[in-house]
Amino acid sequence: MPSKSLPKLAMVKAAGENLPQGAEKCRSRHVLVVDDEPLIRWSVAETLGEQGWQVTEAADAESAMVAFSRVIGERDLVFLDLRLPDSDDLHVLADMRRLSPHTPVILMTAHGTPDLADAARAMGAFAVIDKPFDMGDLVPLAERASGHQRAQASIGEPVQPTRRMR
Repeated sequence: MPSKSLPKLAMVKAAGENLPQGAEKCRSRHVLVVDDEPLIRWSVAETLGEQGWQVTEAADAESAMVAFSRVIGERDLVFLDLRLPDSDDLHVLADMRRLSPHTPVILMTAHGTPDLADAARAMGAFAVIDKPFDMGDLVPLAERASGHQRAQASIGEPVQPTRRMR
């Protein structure tokens, strides 16, 4: 459970009984959604939560790293905004990859450039997506990243980055 000293960190548990018909009911899938914009964070969390993901939300880099480090090995996936109140570069991505090289991190940005995308992929980002993005694209991307993470972890290889999504 989040501590009272971290008000920007929230746990959102997926309600398996409320999943859409045909959706996979798997409570062991976890995602950390990091964005300082409450509406984007809520939209991503709701979209993935409706598909059975257990969601943890963070609004800044400090809260994101606390949440990430508390459950290393349980996180299947991270959606990480590039620009946060306390970070506007790739150091959070680098820290997450260092702590858990098999955890796919999808970088979200409204300020993307080809050089930034190349740098993020070189650091191990699974994908770089430009804001605004279609919420309908998130679930297939999350499933692909999660499946790729499990496959790579089972054979002991680092996760290979994918191309930039537009």
